[in-house]
Amino acid sequence: MLKIVSGAQTGVDRAALDGAMACGLEVGGWCPQDRMAEDGAIPDSYPVQALSYGGYRERTLQNVVDSEATLIIYFGYLSGGTEQTVAFCIAERRPYLLIDAGELSIARAAERVVDFIERKGIAVLNVAGPRASGEARGYGYTRAVIESVSRSVSKAAMAKYSRIKDDEPS
Repeated sequence: MLKIVSGAQTGVDRAALDGAMACGLEVGGWCPQDRMAEDGAIPDSYPVQALSYGGYRERTLQNVVDSEATLIIYFGYLSGGTEQTVAFCIAERRPYLLIDAGELSIARAAERVVDFIERKGIAVLNVAGPRASGEARGYGYTRAVIESVSRSVSKAAMAKYSRIKDDEPS
């Protein structure tokens, strides 16, 4: 079963967690020491762990390191923390997938993410992208992608489970 992690910042991060929770996926991740995001304290409904030290940069690195791969959603160009996430993935030699939401439909993005998950055998996926103040479209796009990915991954897991059950002797 797939687990989705993020830092619970507004925008893409929260959309990933909300979409995953709505579909019954396990969620988690790291947030800054003070549990702060651009809109104030991160609500307790987001089951992310506060770092014992550090802020946004340290949170971003920890989520990259503790995940098997990172999905990075952006709109046209990389900047700020989204760009830093790519740099951390490269420095830590962690697989990542870039999705330009300005170029790909939700359905096409979800197909690419599912293919990435299946090819890499990913069980823990970090999701990162711009905060709400940087890109207002990030939340809706990301939530729709994650919900679509969840449905596809769940169907694939059920099909695999059914094949295993069918192969068992009666």
